[in-house]
Amino acid sequence: MDFDEFTGQVTHRLELPGTGQSVRAIRATLMTLGQRIQKDEAKDLASSLPMEVDWYLTGAVAEHGERFDWHEFITRVSEIEGVDLPTAAYHARVIVDLVNSLVPESEIQQVRNQLPEDEDAENWGQLFTLVDSGGWGDAQESQTGGGPQPTDEGDASA
Repeated sequence: MDFDEFTGQVTHRLELPGTGQSVRAIRATLMTLGQRIQKDEAKDLASSLPMEVDWYLTGAVAEHGERFDWHEFITRVSEIEGVDLPTAAYHARVIVDLVNSLVPESEIQQVRNQLPEDEDAENWGQLFTLVDSGGWGDAQESQTGGGPQPTDEGDASA
């Protein structure tokens, strides 16, 4: 998949009006993920992505391996992308699901191994809810209509 296909998929899945908004969502999610995971893991994950996208995980990140929780991740994505917290969480989940479809399963597992999945605020499993439910597909798209979905918890960090 090349850059245009990748951004086109993001535009379609997130129902965004244009490429600019898609690139902002991709940059916000992948830069923040790159800040959280170790440098070598960011490079490994980036290696299967289009060159223009892989840079957000590696070259755009000043410091890898920072320790922050799921809520801080979404807060950073929200600030970079310029959207509210529920929208940032939804965008991050969709982008991670697209990345998951392009990289070897072992790469996503290595990323997950660096992100705690407990019951508390560090529950990074929330980032992988689309991945864990079987990924994006036409059936899911027609059921959800795309866009941010309400959560059971009702809080912005869900």
